[in-house]
Amino acid sequence: MSLDNPGALAAHIQAKMPGAVRASQVFAGELTLLAERGHILSLLGFLRDDPACNFETLIDICGVDYPERAERFEVVYHLLSMHLNQRIRIRIRAGEETAVASCIPVWPAANWFEREAFDMYGILFSDHPDLRRILTDYGFEGHPLRKDFPLTGNYEVRYDDLEKRVIYEPVKLVQEYRNFDFLSPWEGMTGEIPGDEKAGGSV
Repeated sequence: MSLDNPGALAAHIQAKMPGAVRASQVFAGELTLLAERGHILSLLGFLRDDPACNFETLIDICGVDYPERAERFEVVYHLLSMHLNQRIRIRIRAGEETAVASCIPVWPAANWFEREAFDMYGILFSDHPDLRRILTDYGFEGHPLRKDFPLTGNYEVRYDDLEKRVIYEPVKLVQEYRNFDFLSPWEGMTGEIPGDEKAGGSV
């Protein structure tokens, strides 16, 4: 059985996995499911193994931050069925202290995706074999993709090749205050934008 229609696929999943899906939406021909956090492993396993779904490829796991919500995070799973030529997106919600079940038992490739979500957002994954930072430096404090992460005032850690040692220095985000000439990423804008000299006449 093949369910090429996203609406029919949503109905099939909800019928086979009662209680696992809170809501579904079809946009641009792709199905998005809002799932219950406690059912995520069984739902992902079903989507992989059910012949009508056959979402055998994990494309990505990422986080989204909604600081105004009681459960501020969403964990988003993107799956691909090459047999059906379909994609599906599964979203679950989690709080700052709420651990989401690691889906490494379903897809071992989830390891680094979950570490990235932990590093960037602070999302916790239970039963993860090696939940530690993956992108930020040693000793980094905070989670850079949270919307309340301060842009200045923090320290960055980097290895200085001239001094042959690790150094700590304040974060400087000078690009926020620069004017660009739209030609070179290194030189600030000094006058009119190239091409504006043609607009000197009256309209």
